[in-house]
Amino acid sequence: MSLSVIIITKNEEANLQACLESVRFADQWVVVDSASTDNTRAIATAFGAEVTNTAVWPGYGPQKNLALSLATKDWILSIDADERIPPELAAEIQAAMQMSDANAFEIPRLTQFCGKWIHHCGWTPDRVLRLFRRGQAEFSADLVHERVILKSGTLFQLKSRILHYSYPTPAHYWRKLEQYSMAWAQQSHARGKTSSMPRAVISGLMAFVKSYVFRLGILDGSMGFAVCAMQAQAAFGKYFTLYCLNQQDASKKT
Repeated sequence: MSLSVIIITKNEEANLQACLESVRFADQWVVVDSASTDNTRAIATAFGAEVTNTAVWPGYGPQKNLALSLATKDWILSIDADERIPPELAAEIQAAMQMSDANAFEIPRLTQFCGKWIHHCGWTPDRVLRLFRRGQAEFSADLVHERVILKSGTLFQLKSRILHYSYPTPAHYWRKLEQYSMAWAQQSHARGKTSSMPRAVISGLMAFVKSYVFRLGILDGSMGFAVCAMQAQAAFGKYFTLYCLNQQDASKKT
């Protein structure tokens, strides 16, 4: 069975080479780039990836579906540029593709925050559907927090973890927080959803208690506290941004 790896990128020269090296066992590498201004496309081309550049950013779901449409092999592995497939997971993926009764696999993911692996806070276990037969799944059309939708068949789980180097510094987290909060709020606003200041505050407080207490973020030490505090900020930020969009609508009507 053959494997296509699909990756969407924007200014990922610091991550992409290591990411591609970790999936060298694949048969095809598809990189869909969103107008990078660094060496992302050059790195992908030099590796042997098939590179497509898009001038307009359509959102995470549509961009990943574009990458999916360019894949031609039997199986699809979708990963992000800041993720790595360690050798033990690579071997497990290759074995999994030989299962005749499987159409898709969830893979556990371990995320690093400022140099520390986070084992609680709701970040672990973090099972993501990333491996599936071509034609049996697609991505949702969401602008952010897209998901893989399995069309049919049985979903299995792998044991080895994807390694996620998502937040090497707090600055990386804050940039993603701003980007995701705005995209989520715009998408929710377009769907007619509303928010309020109390909703934003309560969401932030609940997010902290849930991740730090009930999901045992306290066991991850100082970085666990930082992750939970930032998750609280993320919850507050997206509902507050939606609230501001609602207020703008209200002011236009008066």
